[in-house]
Amino acid sequence: MTSNRFRGVLVPVVTPFDADLQADHARFSRFCRYLLDEGADGLAIFGTTSESNSMSGDERMALLDRLLGAGIPADKLMPGCGATSFTEAVRLTRHAIEHGCGGVLMLPPFYYKGVSDDGLFAFFSETIQRIGSDDLKIYLYHIPPVAQVAFSHDLIERLISSYPGTVVGIKDSSGDWSNTKALLDRFPGFDVFAGSEVFLLDTLRAGGAGCITATGSVHVRQIRKIYETWQTAEADEFQAFATAVRKTIQDYPVIPAVKSLIAHYNDDPVWSRVRPPLDELDSERSALLVSRLEKLGFRLSAMMESVG
Repeated sequence: MTSNRFRGVLVPVVTPFDADLQADHARFSRFCRYLLDEGADGLAIFGTTSESNSMSGDERMALLDRLLGAGIPADKLMPGCGATSFTEAVRLTRHAIEHGCGGVLMLPPFYYKGVSDDGLFAFFSETIQRIGSDDLKIYLYHIPPVAQVAFSHDLIERLISSYPGTVVGIKDSSGDWSNTKALLDRFPGFDVFAGSEVFLLDTLRAGGAGCITATGSVHVRQIRKIYETWQTAEADEFQAFATAVRKTIQDYPVIPAVKSLIAHYNDDPVWSRVRPPLDELDSERSALLVSRLEKLGFRLSAMMESVG
């Protein structure tokens, strides 16, 4: 596996489901290829946007196998391997690392609330030690609005100190720029990714690694312009546009909204499907979302010819 670390714009890829609500392997593989061709620096498959916690571990591993079989480079993949049990986290992570994935994105164990930093540290320590691989690169996934279990800065410092070269970065989906900035200030050399493109330019100018953003599934080329130009004044214009698009999409449930956009521009209703307990975006709200985005100058044009 490559020793290179991820940087730039990574996309948490949405998962298409067929009529039986099973993952559509072919569509998923084609879409991942499309995103890389559009400029994604990596694919954070099996994250929140992928509906990964609505899928079993076996389903996720089978989907990864099919993705690699379709020729998607393993070193471009950062599979989500978080779980509520460390045994499941070990199983998912070992599978990803043995297949050469560039790293894994790992939630804290998110079922029990109010757990201590000692308990969280023990979870990650057990996972890391049981895998026992120098190839393992863990990117922590901090998303307290959803998981309700957070990574304190002291816990992050303890993990970095105990497992240097293994715990190498974090996706900060707190939605709080002050937290992202504090991480950048306290942990130089630690790969901090914003969880939204809204904070991408600020993150890069403060020394961060990039962003891992849900709306990259429909907007990665434009978002990447920020990364390509962040040292110039031109980047501010790109950031303003990306922020406007993101905030418009955020007015709706994000996962169904992103999927409805893919379905619309591909003329393929399969993409609208979500797994329970999520609900699809209804046709009225979907049409309104498209209208609002197009008034901003947003287009996906021929993107989906190779994806449906």
